[in-house]
Amino acid sequence: MDCSATRIPYSKTGYFSNLVKDYLEDHPSLREFYAYRPDVEGLRQSIADRAKRPVNRKALTDALRAQYAGVRQTTATEKNIEALASPQTYTITTAHQPNLFTGPLYFLYKILHVIRLADSCKTLFPDHDFVPVYYMGSEDADLDELGYFVVKGTRHSWHTKQTGAVGRMKVDDELLRLIDELRGEISVLPYGEEVLTLLQAAYTKGTSIQDATFQLVNALFGIYGLVVLIPDNPLLKKEGIPIFRRELEQQTAVQLVEKTAQAIEKAGYKVQAHAREINLFYLEEQSRQRIEYAEGVYGVHGTDRRFSKEEIEKELEQHPERFSPNVILRGVFQETILPNIAFVGGGGELAYWLQLRAVFEDHQAHYPILVLRNSFLIIDQAWQEKAAQLGIDDAATLFAPEEQLLNSLVRDNSTNALHLGAEREALNRLYDEMEAKAVATDATLKGHVEALRTRALYRVDELEKKMLRAEKRKFVDHRRQLHALKAALFPGGNLQERVENFSSFYALYGKEFLQELHKESPALDQEFVIVKV
Repeated sequence: MDCSATRIPYSKTGYFSNLVKDYLEDHPSLREFYAYRPDVEGLRQSIADRAKRPVNRKALTDALRAQYAGVRQTTATEKNIEALASPQTYTITTAHQPNLFTGPLYFLYKILHVIRLADSCKTLFPDHDFVPVYYMGSEDADLDELGYFVVKGTRHSWHTKQTGAVGRMKVDDELLRLIDELRGEISVLPYGEEVLTLLQAAYTKGTSIQDATFQLVNALFGIYGLVVLIPDNPLLKKEGIPIFRRELEQQTAVQLVEKTAQAIEKAGYKVQAHAREINLFYLEEQSRQRIEYAEGVYGVHGTDRRFSKEEIEKELEQHPERFSPNVILRGVFQETILPNIAFVGGGGELAYWLQLRAVFEDHQAHYPILVLRNSFLIIDQAWQEKAAQLGIDDAATLFAPEEQLLNSLVRDNSTNALHLGAEREALNRLYDEMEAKAVATDATLKGHVEALRTRALYRVDELEKKMLRAEKRKFVDHRRQLHALKAALFPGGNLQERVENFSSFYALYGKEFLQELHKESPALDQEFVIVKV
């Protein structure tokens, strides 16, 4: 698999929010909302502060050993799990829900990023060890978001009557049917059967989605020493009891988050998340419902479950696994069970993490470095050739809107003069002369001449646009080819990584697909990577 990579600033893509761009550029308006910059000095400070907030490493390693029992694990992963027992070992973490068959490509990109960043940290700080961790958000109950994948523009959806946390749902015949659907699309490709074998080994009937995802991710990334952590575990949830108790009794998060949200909005940014009065769910086998509090009684929304203050305290002590943090408290719980120094997330994740610093301080939890996850655009040989035929040699140009690209293409290829720049300059000179004569007669006529100039130039601009539109009608084939190119690389107007699943790429290139992405993944360099295959 021969490939080359170029990088461009995220700000040049047009796909990232002002908040993300300003965070990357260290804009002063955001500095109060985070603790460290995503650079070497920030890592150094985070390590020093993290050392002051120890975690229960025995609980963590015991939970991981139990999770990996009976699972084929690589020497690198086994070594990393054992290393977590040492106070000199820290984690680099990314988190994501168990999307079906890993969902969109960026699922993999996040994991590759923590792997590269952990390796980089080991080079920078050789006295410490760093373990890449994928924290699975398996308690998420949004099946509409997690229960599908897209291959070559075709959406494959899992239709099941199961409810509750998606991670606890079981692989059924309907899900296995999706593997057969996928077989029809990729089995003829060089490594298609290899992909199908990976999926069949992970998604066996009766296996939970969280275990299937664990198996698949371990098979793909175990060679790099990745540790997968499923936090839906009584031993780990026990470590979260102080967090859950504080939320149930004092309900401080809602005030802290909303106060920060107001400050973020005042700074000119969009707020990503809003807190509830109680940011916990009650988790049962087929249900995940929010906990509510009214008139001295705790209730589980949509059920007849009710607890007094004494009863819910007893429930928390005896069954901490039944309490599930929402997005507001998930990060605090994550940082309570992991010796983490850096969190790798997408633009939306960074946006809501920037709202949470006060919540971390309230719980005396370590607030990690926030690192924007890596992004890739993969362009295969066929689409490179089509781009070249259209005169698009710089791949970065492809991020421009389709109509803008077509306008440039028409101007570059038309035999007619479509730009009235010389005429515009001549018109300006004419009005300069008229203005001089008019002002010499009466100074108050200057404004009238300027108004005439503005109207005349507007008419020239309109004529130029009409000439371009007329010429574009002659470029029907070019428009069609450009539309096909944009649709393939930016499906539905979105980034490729937010739509397409990994399976078709793996089916084409095999393990080298991941190996090349690993090689091209930046660690702390926050840039968008374009990969030509």
